[in-house]
Formats: sequence, C-alpha cells, structure tokens
Amino acid sequence: GTQVFAAAHLELALQELRMLTATLTAALGFSPGVTRLPNGFAGTALSQHALTPVASRSAASSGLESVLAPLLEQQQQQQQQQRRALRAPSAAMVATGGMGGGLFTQSNPEDRRVVPDEPGDRQIFKVVYVVLESQYQSSLSTACKRINAGQEKVAVECSGYILEELRDPANFEQFKKDVADANIFIGSLIFVQELADKVVEAVEPYRETMDAVCVFPSMPAVMRLNKIGSFTMASMGQSKNVMLDFMKKNKPSGTSFQDGMLKLVRTLPKVLKFLPGDKAKDARSFMMSLQYWLGGSPENIEALLLNLASTYVFESDLLTGEVVEPPTVIPDQGIWHPVAPRVFETNEEYIQWLRNEHAPTIGVDPNKAPVIGVVLQKSHINTKDDAHYVALIMEIEANGGLVLPIYTGSLDFSKPIEDYFFLNGRSVVDTTINLTGFALVGGPATQDHPKAIATLKKLNRPYLCAVPATFQTFEEWKDSELGLHPVQVALQVALPELDGAIEPIIFAGRDGVTGRSIPQSDRIETLAKRAIKWSNLSAKKNADKKVAITVFSFPPDKGNVGTAAYLNVFGSIFEALKTMKAEGYDLGAELPTDVEGLVDAVLHDKEASMASPTLNVAYSMSVAEYKELTPYAEDLEENWGPPPGQLNTDGQNLLVYGVRFGNVFIGVQPSFGYEGDPMRLLYAKSASPHHGFAAYYTYIEKVLEADAVLHFGTHGSLEFMPGKQVGMSGGCYPDRLIQSTPNLYYYAANNPSEATIAKRRSYANTISYLTPPAENAGLYKGLKEVGELISSYQGLRESRGASIVNSIVATARTCNLDKDVDLPSEDFDTAELTLDERDIIVGKVYSKIMEIESRLLPCGLHTVGVPPTAEEAIATLVNIASIDRPEDEIDGLPRILARSVGRDIEDIYRSANAGNLDDNLLSENIKEAIRAAVRASVERSTDAAGRVTEVNPMMASLGAVLGGGSPMLSALKKQGFDKVQDPDLEKLFGYLEFCLKQVVADNEMGALIEGLNGEYTLPGPGGDPIRNPLVLPTGKNMHALDPQAIPTIAACDCAKVMVDRLLERQVAEEGEYPESIAFVLWGTDNIKTYGESLAQVLWMVGVRPLPDSLGRVNQIEAIPLEELGRPRVDVVVTCSGVFRDLFINQMNLLDRAVKLVAELDEPLDQNFVRKHALEQAEEFGVSVRDAATRVFSNAAGSYSANVGLAIENGGWEGEQQLQEQFTSRKGFAFNADRPGILDDKADMFKSSLKKVDVTFQNLDSSEISLTDVSHYFDSDPTKVVGSLRTDGKKPSSFVADTTTANGQVRTLSETVRLDARTKLLNPKFYEGMLKSGYEGTREITKRLRNTMGWSATAGAVDNFVYEDANDVFIADEEMQKRLLETNPNAFRDMVTTFLEANGRGYWETSEENLDRLRQLYAEVDDKIEGL
Repeated sequence: GTQVFAAAHLELALQELRMLTATLTAALGFSPGVTRLPNGFAGTALSQHALTPVASRSAASSGLESVLAPLLEQQQQQQQQQRRALRAPSAAMVATGGMGGGLFTQSNPEDRRVVPDEPGDRQIFKVVYVVLESQYQSSLSTACKRINAGQEKVAVECSGYILEELRDPANFEQFKKDVADANIFIGSLIFVQELADKVVEAVEPYRETMDAVCVFPSMPAVMRLNKIGSFTMASMGQSKNVMLDFMKKNKPSGTSFQDGMLKLVRTLPKVLKFLPGDKAKDARSFMMSLQYWLGGSPENIEALLLNLASTYVFESDLLTGEVVEPPTVIPDQGIWHPVAPRVFETNEEYIQWLRNEHAPTIGVDPNKAPVIGVVLQKSHINTKDDAHYVALIMEIEANGGLVLPIYTGSLDFSKPIEDYFFLNGRSVVDTTINLTGFALVGGPATQDHPKAIATLKKLNRPYLCAVPATFQTFEEWKDSELGLHPVQVALQVALPELDGAIEPIIFAGRDGVTGRSIPQSDRIETLAKRAIKWSNLSAKKNADKKVAITVFSFPPDKGNVGTAAYLNVFGSIFEALKTMKAEGYDLGAELPTDVEGLVDAVLHDKEASMASPTLNVAYSMSVAEYKELTPYAEDLEENWGPPPGQLNTDGQNLLVYGVRFGNVFIGVQPSFGYEGDPMRLLYAKSASPHHGFAAYYTYIEKVLEADAVLHFGTHGSLEFMPGKQVGMSGGCYPDRLIQSTPNLYYYAANNPSEATIAKRRSYANTISYLTPPAENAGLYKGLKEVGELISSYQGLRESRGASIVNSIVATARTCNLDKDVDLPSEDFDTAELTLDERDIIVGKVYSKIMEIESRLLPCGLHTVGVPPTAEEAIATLVNIASIDRPEDEIDGLPRILARSVGRDIEDIYRSANAGNLDDNLLSENIKEAIRAAVRASVERSTDAAGRVTEVNPMMASLGAVLGGGSPMLSALKKQGFDKVQDPDLEKLFGYLEFCLKQVVADNEMGALIEGLNGEYTLPGPGGDPIRNPLVLPTGKNMHALDPQAIPTIAACDCAKVMVDRLLERQVAEEGEYPESIAFVLWGTDNIKTYGESLAQVLWMVGVRPLPDSLGRVNQIEAIPLEELGRPRVDVVVTCSGVFRDLFINQMNLLDRAVKLVAELDEPLDQNFVRKHALEQAEEFGVSVRDAATRVFSNAAGSYSANVGLAIENGGWEGEQQLQEQFTSRKGFAFNADRPGILDDKADMFKSSLKKVDVTFQNLDSSEISLTDVSHYFDSDPTKVVGSLRTDGKKPSSFVADTTTANGQVRTLSETVRLDARTKLLNPKFYEGMLKSGYEGTREITKRLRNTMGWSATAGAVDNFVYEDANDVFIADEEMQKRLLETNPNAFRDMVTTFLEANGRGYWETSEENLDRLRQLYAEVDDKIEGL
C-alpha cells in the first residue's frame, strides 16, 4: 500500500515536472524523455515502438535514480556529441524578433548547419534537406551529430531549410550554393507551388551530379527530381513496369500519394522479387529510405543517411561498427499516451488502462470526467518532437478531463477515429481535437471532405482543429500583427473548416533554432478549457444549462436593439425560447406570451436609448468586481480612461443590459463605443473595446457562468475587435472577451466571409439562416401607369401611336425616367417621328421599367424555425431556373425557351437593352413563362396550408397526364411556347426538384439544439442560394471556400465580359481608354462568384491566372498586348478587411500581377501600369517594382473606413473628414516581396488614387444592394479621387450588376436610382417591412440613411429620391402614425436624416417640407422623453 501511495505521489510530482520542463526540453532539442518512464510508471519503451533512442532502451531498476536514468543518459549523450561534433551556433537558442524584412519567418538556416569539428582524414559527404514542417529538423541534426561522433572513416556536413525560408533571397542563394556541393538532397511535403518552383530551380541543374536525390511526397515537379541509382519517378512510369502496375492496382481511393507510398512499403517484398537485380536494389533503397524517413527518430534518420552514403556516395564500405539497423517504427496507427507503458492498438485495452490505472493515479473520476479525443501526427511521435502534445494532454487532465490520443502515419485521420473513438457502435469521446492542423482526410495535398464529414457526423461530437504554427517561429507569430502565415491559413485553417472544424487556436510554435515544437502554455490552457466546456454540453442536463443569448444594436442610441441582416430577431428568439422550453431548459416562471412582450421585457419600452439606462438592467457590476474578474481591464484605460467610463454605466457601476428568464439570459451587446467620436473614427487602427463591452463578456463567463453563448444574427462587434487576423494570441481582444464559453452564432447564409471571421477570431460555431426569398419588385404609381400605356400602345401603335407615345414620354418624365432614358424634349410631338422611331422610344422606356419590375427584392424578414411558404419557394426556384449551369450541363429556362423560338437568349438581351420593343416584349414573355412553369411544378407539392412539406417528383408519370405532357409543359404552351417538349425540361426540373427539397429542409432550430447538446454541426458552403443551391438547407456550420481555388475559369470568363463592357462604355462616353480604375474587393462577393471581381482586376492589367499541378490558383502570366487588343489599364485595389483576412494569398497574386506588368518593356501608351509606376518611382525615389504598389486594405485587425459608422451616427463634421478617414484607414499596402506585414503607405495610396479615371464596384446577388448595407459607400473612393485629382475632374463611377443572367454595367447614379425605385420608394418593399413591426421600421430608416451615404461619398443621389421618400413617409399622416407607433426611435432617426440631408446640401426642398420635419422631430422627441 505504501508503495502504491508513493507511486501515485511520484506520478503527480513527475506530471508537474513535465509541465514545467515541456518548453525547456523542446528548446534544448530533445523530447521530454521524463514522460517515458520504467515499468510501473511510464513503462519500458519497447524497441519495436521506437519511443526512445536506442541508447536508453535498457530495462531499468526501481527507485528515483532509475526513473531519471534515461533522461540523464540522453543529456550526457547529447553533451558528448555537442563537444565532439558540433560547431556551436552563434545565434541565441530561440530565434526572437519580429517581422524584419517583411517576411513571415526570419529563422536562420545557418543555425541548423552541422559541421564536424574534428574531421581529421575522414571522408566527408554533404547533405542538404528541405522540409515543409520542422519536426524532422531535430532528428536530422541529431543523426548527423551521431554519425560525426560514431564513425571513424566518414563524417557528414548537413545544411537544412524549412520550406518557407526559401522566400528570403539571401537564404535562396545560400541554398543554391549548398545544393551545388551536395552529395545527397532530401525533400519532403513540398506542397507550396512558388516554393516548389524554387526547389526545382536549385536542384535540377545538379541532379545528375549528385549521388542521391530523395524526395518524399511533394508536388509532382519536385517528385520528378528523385534519383537513387537507376531508380527515378520516370522509371516507375515505364511500360511493363511491375512497380507501376502494382501502384495502379493498389491506388487508394480518396486519400493521398503518401498513403499509396505507405501501402507500397508494407507490401514491398511482393514487388521487389519481380524486379531485375539492379533495379530491385535501387527501388529497395528508395522504399527503405521512405520507411526510415517515416520512422522519423534520430536512429532511423542516421540509418537512412548511412545507407545512402554507403551505397551511392562511397565506392568502398567505409562504415564502422554495427551493420546499419533496419527501420524501427511504431505501429502505423494506435493510441499513444505519454505515460502509458506502450502504444495500444485497441481502444478496449487503452480504456481499461485509462480507467483502472491512469485515472486513479491522477485523481480523476473516470465515471464523471469528460473524454477528449485527440488526433496526433505520427511524425511528431517518431521524431520525439511531442512536447506540445504532452503539454495539452497534461492540461486537459489537470482540468479534470481524460484523453484518448490517437495517431496514424497515414494522412487519412478518419480511419483511427473510426477504429478508436467508437466502442460497441457508440462514441466514447465528448469532444474531438485535431492537433495535426490538417484536413481530416488527405493532409496538405488532396482532401476528401465528404469522407471526413461522414466520419464526423457519425461521431457527432464538436470537432476542434487546433493549429501548430510551423511556418513561423513562435516568437514571429506572437510579434506578427497578421498572425498565422497565409499559406498555413489556407492549408490548416480554411481546409479543415470544409470538414466542419471550429476553433483554430495556435497551441504550439516552432523554435527558431532547434525546429522543435514549443507548447504555448496560455493557448494550451485556453484550448483545454474550451474543449472541456464543449464536452460539458453533452453531459449536463438541459435544465441545468445556462445560455446567454446576445443581440446587437447598430447604430446605438436609437431604436435599433436586435439588429441583424434580414432577420426578425425577436420573433426568432421567441421561437427559440419556445423550442428550448420544450427541450427541458429552465426558462423561469414568467415567459412572455408573444413577441411584443419579449421586446418590452428587453427594452422596458421601445424608446430604447443606449445613452441612458432605459433598457432593462440585468446586472450592475461594481468597478471593484469588474477589475477583479477582468484581468485585462487595465489595458483598456489607454483608450477609455479608468472604469466605469462613459458607456454602459450609471456613473458608479458598469451596467449589463438584458433580461433573465430562468437560466436563459437575453443580453444586448454594447456598441464599439467610438461611433460618434470624429477623432477616434480617424484612427488608422481600431481602438480596444471599452469597459462596458468587457464587463458584458465578463458577466457571461464569470458571473452568469454560461455554458454557451448564442450570438443572434449578422452581426455583432466581438469578432471585429482588434487583434491578429487569424491565429489569436492571449492578447487579442476577441480571445480575451469570449474566454472559455462555447460560441454558437446565427449567421446569414449569404454572408460566408464575415461568418468565417466570426469562426476564426471569436471561435464561433456558425449556424446559417435563410435570407427572405427574393420576389420581383413590381411596378407602382407612375411606373405602373407607364407600363399600362405601353400595353395599350402595342395594340394601337398604328392608329393612335403618336398620342400614346406623347403620354408615355410625359408620364416617364414625372417618374424621373428621363435621367435613365434619352427622351424627346417636353414640347416635342412624336407624330413627327416614323413608326420605327416611336417603337425605339417605347422600347427604351419599356426596357427601363422592366428592369425595375423584374429587379429581385427580398421581402420582409426571416424568422428562424419558420420554413418558407410555397409562394416563397416559387420565388426562389424561379431565380434558380433562370441561370445556366454549364458545370452540371443544365441550360437555364430562358435559354431553353429562346431556343424553342429559334433565338439565342444573349441576342434577345442585347437587342432588348438597345431598346428593341419586340425583343423587350419577348424577354418579358419568357420571364412570365418561367414563373408559370415553376408555379405548376411546385403546386404538385403544396399542401392546404400553402406550405411544401413533402416534395413530389416534378417529372413523374409524364405520359399519364392525358398525353398532354407535364404541368410545366402545359403552362409554357399557354404562354405561347408550344415547341418546347418535356425531354427539353427533364434535366432542369429534376434539378429544381432537388433544390425544392433543400429549400424546405430547414434545420435552423434543430442545429441550435444540436449545438447546445454538444453535437457536431454539419458544415456547408455559404453564399447565394440562387447561384449555389448547396447553400441549402440552412442550419449548417458555414464555411467559405478553399482560398487557393479562385478565381475559377468560369469566373474569369464572366470577368472578361464585364470588364470589356465597362471599357466599351467608358470609351463610348469619353472617347479614350481610362488610364486607371479604382476597384473595391469584398470577401463575400468573391466567395459567391468564385472570384469574379478578383479576375476583373487581373484582366484589366492584362494578366492570366494559372493553376499549379494540384489545381490551386497561384501562378500568373502576362497576356501579350496583341492578344489583349487594348492598353493595360492601371488599377488601385481597395480590399475590405474581411477580404484581407480570407484571401491574403489572392492579394499576393494581384500584387505580383501588377509588378509583373510594371516591369514589362512596353510602350507607355499601351501599358498605363508601367507609365504610372515610372512616375511614382521618380516621385518617391524608389524602384519601379516598389512603386507598382496597388493593393491596399486596413491595418491587420482593423476593418472598414469608419465612413459608414460616421454617417450612421451623424458624428462627422464634413466630407473632408470622411475622405481623411478613408485614406488613413485604407492606406495599408500589401507587398508580395514582403508578405509578412501591411505597410502604412497612405502617400502611395493617395498618389495612385490621384490618377484614377473610373471607380468601380460589383453587385452579385439580389439580397444585398447599394443601400441595404453601409459597406458599399464606406469603401467607395469617388469623392476622394475627385478631391485628389489636380485637374478638378470627377471620375466616372460604374457598377457591374451580375444579379441576373443579363449582366449590366450601369453608372453609380443609375444604380442608386434603381435601388431607390425598387426598395425605399416601392410599396411592395416598405409594406413588407412594416409587417415586421419594430424591426421593419428600422430597416426602412436604414435604407434612407444609406442612401444619404451615397450623397456624402459619391454625390450619386438625385434630388427626386429624397423628395419622393419625403412624400411617402413624411407627408402622408397615416404613414407617419404607423412608423411612430411601431418604432419611435427609428422614426426620429428618419426625420433627422431628412433634415441632415437638407442641411448638408444633398436635398433641395420646400420650406413647407422642412417646417413639417422640424415640428415632427419635436413631437417625436417629446414622446420618446415621455413629456
């Protein structure tokens, strides 16, 4: 008993020692050997498992001396080797320092160069290696030192490079010199195209003269460098080749090249006996080399080098001592725990050891402890670079959890999950953490996401994918404002997200000298706590769970509580509360009986003012409590002074606004805090959160002790707080604020880019919700009258045509259509025109009103948990049916119908746009026919309540309909399309049937309950459900796309069309090509269109994007001027902060493209990029390459120009302030030569904008247009350019609209008019909004204020827009009353906006209108103040 007690105490003491020494041992270059202890503690590491060096594999006696013996022996061995064989590096042991030179890593390859100190007369062979990740570095260095210490006749010189270091020109030059002298070259996992090209460039010239080139799984061009004797990759491809035949037959499905190689190694004997003698020897050498490499330990690497040297470098056998040992490897997969006696190959054995031996030793009750499944990389275990694994396992256990750590040598990690995380068909883990950083199936090369998702869905547990910072040293990651290296973001954050991974927490970093993984103690603590919190969700009873529902208020100080894009927030929360109550959550005794009651409970009354505590105060936090519970409170004082500050306070305490219903808290997230402060809005970098904001999240974590927080709708401020872009540190505010609380987040399905920011920066598990279905805007008032006149003209054009056309022209003028269509003068009589000339006038007016009528308009607001009606489903399917899908070989219905009348749909569109009346009528008839056919298809599945609950086959029993064909065919024939046949429709309506099933398969509420149960949320793409119906059904954990997959070929084709139309229009209006165009790039838009606007920029400068051999788009070539057929147009690219975070690799592509064409020797009148770069090189005294800086964004961790914030809150003094905000906050330049930092280049930004002739933006989906959000005008540089140009000329402004198949390029003013007519001024829109009450009134006011934003930034709003809006909302007393009753604060904001528009000179109106507004303001103010 005493021995057992002593053993337990020693185990705990050793565990403390492990935690203390994990970082130290990693830095010293050896694994924490103390974790591999003799029998009874950590057990003897059996030789077949190769867990410890050969020298320490003796059985040890009992007692403390024997416990520490392996550690001491390993230390002594290393010290002897260092004295004899190592020239000590001059650099500090851990490379520190920030981002010198602007590269992501400054670690020095010289620090890992091994040179024998006493070579004597020994023969020396030279080895050069390049690896993607650094875990092999230590094994290679140790292996070389062992050779130099132990071999009498040979010695080795070794120089090693981490792949990323080759970006540094000095390193690359040294690498080429080292390769030129090398005997042996080794490369592994070289999967970054531009760096793979560098490796090929350096190695290929010396391949024949080297003795051996050994490349393990890498890009194909690098693999072709392999040469071991007569063995090459080419020889494997020869005909009648046994090895090739074997590889073809045994090619694994859905996995990677590495898995194929492993399979080949395992069955090597079968193959080698068929090969000729010399080829067998060389092939055997390659396969043995791979086996040694995968073994990974210093002993295995030593054997690899000695085998190659003895066979291929030296003619006679110079090796002394024992024969080179065969590879020693642990099993291909297994369960590895650092204190376990061995690697387990079944989970039954491991669980028995865990429950009966390990858990009691560490004082954890195995019946109550959560079990965290952890996925490890075998190479880290092989190379003993496992300190970061050990540290996390120990931290989880210290927090009361148990760990099931599995590994595999394959890159298919789903197999060990299937084998070890299930027992008797049930999951034995509560949460899974993947520590490899890679996608679950396929690693860095190729991925099989469906297979991964199937495995994780079966497991049905939260899936966290933590990331080791391998491309930078851990110091460089800490010092970087950008955070994680963009290549690593693409490989190890974006790709795992496609599997449904959440929480990319950086848990370890590479040591700059030894290459070993350094555990990040604070990050490991965060990861462990969050994993356990996620696990608790599946263990706790619902009645005991506490949930914090968080709503937003943008802008603050008004009736804006519960803002979210196209979401009825309070209606949705009411549905959620009902569902939660049914699921057993404790919601207290008094739950509101309706939505109005819920609103009142949160607001007290609807006159919510954030400046005074008229919101319900849920908790009052004293300053002392706040300071005690908020460790970073002092850091906020630099920006906000001492607490409590001015916001969310009564002057004494910090106030948390909201209301408790039992265990559910509904809280209002505080605002940014600087919305109304002109000076703070000008800051180039965003300020920290204020004390009230911090207190809110401190309350959730420390006071309420919430089990989960649910952020309700798109979107809040948490994820946009200052910090790194990706890979948060403990000092980044999103990480500090969310702490350990699991974060569920309802996000609009059409906004994957900002949802991705929430996932990466605030650790959100997103749940997508549907935006309202889009319907045709329709016609109203004067526009409807114009439409009716045109209908009568069609029948009477020859008899009464002239008088009707006169009426059409006059009515069109009253509707201000003369601003869009060239109409005859007011006193002109169209009787003087020919019939054809009158037809052209009518055709142009008809084209314009049909453009307005058919504009897609999201109607109303979406309520979570309420599936769409049949009518809403029809609206969505009409839009889906109207698009061609060449990738699926499906023609859209417009093309099918046009073909049936012998026409091409593009010809019809072109002719209609030009004003041809007949083709306008045909185009309209096609639209009507599509609606009729889709309606007929959906009616078959519509129930009595007008909803689709079960989808019936659309094309079933075609012959059964009395031989008349399908209902869709009948509908089309009634519209006059009698030549269409059912076979023409079959493929399209089969697709629409699938889409209808997705539309009605709503899981938004289900996903919330699953998330709160600690289950896995199925991943799915975000974006436009019309373009990509796979966005449906909603209720998915939304992801963006592989950032290296864009732009696609289809996107490039669409981009060329729109750029050509833009240039044609500009040349037609100005008589010459523009020299420079200012672009704005958005994250969501490029996700939805797969990179169309990105491709537009490339086409503008005349550059073609190219895929690498794995299909990733990261190469470019200049299009010759002859092929381009026009000058190269210069660009100034402003990237949103979200685009910067998601697509920094594409910013690299753009910058390389601009630099490429700036350095071409071409005539300056044909290359405006070079022309301007030469001018700026002289202006700034820099090289042409540096002057060709055209890609700009915010500083890392900052978002937007704050122009939208200023306009939303009225906190701006004049347009000059807005323009200064834009240039100061958006003037940070990306440079492909220094990708590690964004430089403040505001002067270069202004210099480039000064040359701009055209500003240009894109609209890509019907849901979000120019006045729906503030983003578009926030980043519009039109007036900025006008103020900077020295010639006083205002730039042209255009908008590309690809929301329909008939893509258009319009002027900015045309687009603003179209937006106003279809939304703000359209009864269908505002009546739809008013049905949502409180929130709908706010939505109308928001459109008006955003319209004024376009006056402020671009001068793009016509006076009639304000005048007509005033008539609709202010002059009509009945409307006034409705707005005032539903949301008095929003109505006051509307009145203020009208007065502000007049005061700032954007709206000229009568004194009568202004007097009415002033009087209304006073009345509303009195009502709000309760007077």
